[in-house]
Amino acid sequence: MTRLTGSALRLTAIVGENDTWHHRPLYSEIVHRARRAGLAGASVFRGVEGFGASSLIHTARLLSLGEDLPVAVVIVDDEPRVRAFLPQLDELLAGGLVILDDCEVIRYAGRDRQTRPKGDASR
Repeated sequence: MTRLTGSALRLTAIVGENDTWHHRPLYSEIVHRARRAGLAGASVFRGVEGFGASSLIHTARLLSLGEDLPVAVVIVDDEPRVRAFLPQLDELLAGGLVILDDCEVIRYAGRDRQTRPKGDASR
């Protein structure tokens, strides 16, 4: 298991929900590549509204034509590992936004299946 505490680097890639890589959602491809690269973790967050370089507003509001909502893929690991992953993002992204932030990891621990509260069905 990867141990991660203290100084780290947070990578956030913001792409469109409908963006694809070889007929697969782009955000999913990024997560799977991050896992194969051995990064500490990745999460995907779906936005409810936003705009980017095109200035076109995308929203989840009813009766809206813009349904290609923003999706943020967030990856946190130590700086060398995150920077080593950047060439893979260059290969995948034709557009979007990628940002890097210094951060501090306070806690990084997986859930132990035996210590999970009774009735908790989460993975």
